[in-house]
Amino acid sequence: MDETIVSGHAGQFWRPWGKDRVLCELCPRACKIGPGQRGFCFVRANNNGQMVLTTYGRSSGFCIDPIEKKPLNHFLPGTPVLSFGTAGCNLSCSFCQNWDISKSRDMDRSMHYASPQRIADLAQEYACRSVAFTYNDPVIFYEYLEDTAIACREAGVKTVAVTAGYMTEQARPAFFKHIDATNVDLKSFDESFYRKTCGGHLQDVLDTLVYLKRETNVWFEITTLLIPGANDSVDEIRRMSEWIVDTLGVDVPIHFSAFHPDYKMNDKMRTPLDTLIRARDLALESGIRHVYTGNVHYSEGDTTFCHNCGSRLIVRDWYNLSYWALGEAGSCNNCGALCSGFFESQPGNWGNRRKSISAAI
Repeated sequence: MDETIVSGHAGQFWRPWGKDRVLCELCPRACKIGPGQRGFCFVRANNNGQMVLTTYGRSSGFCIDPIEKKPLNHFLPGTPVLSFGTAGCNLSCSFCQNWDISKSRDMDRSMHYASPQRIADLAQEYACRSVAFTYNDPVIFYEYLEDTAIACREAGVKTVAVTAGYMTEQARPAFFKHIDATNVDLKSFDESFYRKTCGGHLQDVLDTLVYLKRETNVWFEITTLLIPGANDSVDEIRRMSEWIVDTLGVDVPIHFSAFHPDYKMNDKMRTPLDTLIRARDLALESGIRHVYTGNVHYSEGDTTFCHNCGSRLIVRDWYNLSYWALGEAGSCNNCGALCSGFFESQPGNWGNRRKSISAAI
């Protein structure tokens, strides 16, 4: 889409390219954007030789969710999180489950105006322990994320990034600097899948996961949406699980979620429960301590178990916490072994509610 004038908030991670273009260095796409034009993500644009973010302060809507819906099972369980996103995305996944937001070219979808400070105030007003940048990938609205995360941290509110992890080496330190927890969407463990189905590359995402493990204190969990016949083979699940154990360690939780036909991928069936159970078993056999199933009702796959004695630590019914056996700092009440994560002595009681709210003052 060409525009003669594109206004927005001053962007970061770019440099001049050629006579009048700008090179975006935020994500590996490295878009070279001409005057008045937008990058692939649709929200970063060239305004008179300067990079701008066109969706700063403009959200697709605000909701209060259970933190387990992000999904994060080991970060302040049971607590409410204020969630929001914007328009656009830097990947082109044909199975996108939020395509009406991430693939939107209608900027009116992002007409909920809220300053970073207003978002921090909303979180406090509704007693949310954290704010989540989600629904579309927050990498592309980095400047809005940064200012909001700083405002939240000053207000004592935690921050969560739900991301595909598709960002450059230069951007990673700044992106995660003010983030407390993240869920990274590892879409496959196959480069061909990433290239053909998502329009990206696997290694960039793996590099983000390695960076999180080695260079930060950010709590992170991993999600993989299993698509029948596409990324759910025994070989791929086993290779991915073994890589996680060898490179990231046994304490990184992974969520295998069920796919449903959507957007441009309507030729695949819904993911059978047996597929999710098989993937969970393979990951556990590889040594990963905490493996969950998502988008299905399966008690075993929702429960957090002690890795040492096998006792149930947290039992969930969808997003409702029905049992809690964790002591101080996440210790097992039965054997005292520590469960990795960010826990408090008592869980939250938000349950499975989803509450839409207005940012209007």
